[in-house]
Amino acid sequence: MKRVVVVGGVAGGMSAAARLRRLNADVEIVVLEKSGHVSYANCGLPYFVGGVIENESALLLQTPDSLNKRFRLDVRVGVEVTAINRAAKLIHVKSMNSEYDLEYDKLILSPGAAPIRPAIPGIERTLTLRNIEDVEAIASAVGRTPKTAVVIGGGFIGVEIAENLVHKGIATSIVEATNQVLAPLDPEMASLVASELTAKGISLHFGSAAASIEENSVTLANGLHLPAEIVILAIGVKPEIGLAKESGLEIGTRGGIKVNGSHLTSDPDIYAIGDAAEKIDALDESASLVPLANIANRHGRVVADHISGRATREVNAQGTAIVKVFDLAIATSGWNEKRLKAAGRSFVAIHSHPASHAGYYPGAQGMSLKLLVSPADGRILGVQGVGRDGVDKRIDVIATAMRSGLTAPELADLELAYAPPFGSAKDPVNMLGYMAENVLSGLTPTAQWSDVEGLVQSGYSIVDVRTSGEVARGTLLGAINIPIDEMRERREEIPTGKLLVTCQVGQRGHAATRLLREWGYEAINLDGGYATWSSSPASHS
Repeated sequence: MKRVVVVGGVAGGMSAAARLRRLNADVEIVVLEKSGHVSYANCGLPYFVGGVIENESALLLQTPDSLNKRFRLDVRVGVEVTAINRAAKLIHVKSMNSEYDLEYDKLILSPGAAPIRPAIPGIERTLTLRNIEDVEAIASAVGRTPKTAVVIGGGFIGVEIAENLVHKGIATSIVEATNQVLAPLDPEMASLVASELTAKGISLHFGSAAASIEENSVTLANGLHLPAEIVILAIGVKPEIGLAKESGLEIGTRGGIKVNGSHLTSDPDIYAIGDAAEKIDALDESASLVPLANIANRHGRVVADHISGRATREVNAQGTAIVKVFDLAIATSGWNEKRLKAAGRSFVAIHSHPASHAGYYPGAQGMSLKLLVSPADGRILGVQGVGRDGVDKRIDVIATAMRSGLTAPELADLELAYAPPFGSAKDPVNMLGYMAENVLSGLTPTAQWSDVEGLVQSGYSIVDVRTSGEVARGTLLGAINIPIDEMRERREEIPTGKLLVTCQVGQRGHAATRLLREWGYEAINLDGGYATWSSSPASHS
């Protein structure tokens, strides 16, 4: 092996090149990058727009010169690979001033993903955010002190860029064709994010796509006109597969370059990694697209090891991700309800609303956690978290548990670091384990927010076991208020027949449900209590 060529100099491509050099002192390694920069922190781009990251140089982790000095990598920026001749093992390269063919022994494709651009009038006026050149264009537009902006798309990039536009004093709207922001979240969790966005002044427009873009406005399919001196397009990305497809490499079922567990394509001398390549899903081993930097970096290392003849292991993708939205942290790992239902997989949902650390220690913040569990074997299928503090470490612990194969009840067994400023003696992760054990064993049957209407129609009475003061601030329609501390004395007021028990977050409801079932009632607990129900679509119907 004399020469390895890497197409794409960010995340996966650069990780592969650097690892390859550490394993092979003398092989020639050429990195070709279409943009003008390599090894930059693309996840930090929105924060440069908002001024949170003040200097563009902070985003540039390495330069072609620094990479050459340390690793003797031949890094070429501003060049585009336009064709692959697989038979001759040649690629055709174009730059501003020249074009040439370059031989390779091994080729690594890491071209990333491109923003989706729908064919609507005025789409050419939109700005997208993918690389340093894009963020410079947006920063330049923001520097002209516009008063209004529209972000088309409510995904991770959309909400991040919207927040940073607000930081610059720009009145910002988000347009999302579906009924919520952040598609990986289930609706009752996404509504918490929507509340934060609106509280910070962002105008949300759900259920209607952008139909056209004018000089200073965006028109929605429902006829609404939104003022917009700047329009940011962030409706998603699609794998950059043009080069691979034209050269005859196999494209997978999800529209990315098809690879095996070692990230080899259908050509034994060509690898594909990063956003352009399909991943193997950790839950069902199906093909998936996961445009995240951490998995791209990991796969880059795997490819370098495989090329160097080292033993490798297949690294499947869970899709663990986190995003900041003003004062909230929102994190996910694994599948959500929508995906589980579409796949026909049985699951149990468990909601909790714990504090970030011991409540008696100053500064504790509330959070909302949701665990999705297989009722058959307790396998953790997915997790979501929204809160102001402590969400990241809980999701990371649960994502690690998922990777290692721990069941949901076994979360109760984890010995996690505890001191009042950092957590509770029963950490929120432990509590999810206790709750899963209760539900999966049948000790405490639960109902979801989406079940309430059907249960009432089938004859269930609702008993709210919170205090009268809490109930006065809101409760489920038709609920009877019998505080749990008075339940024994007011037993005669408990309705006959089937009962749906609710409290604020489900904890008192669990205790009350257990008591009622001991007394012979057919009682079930509302999972997550009023806190979950009130943030769900059911509360608005």
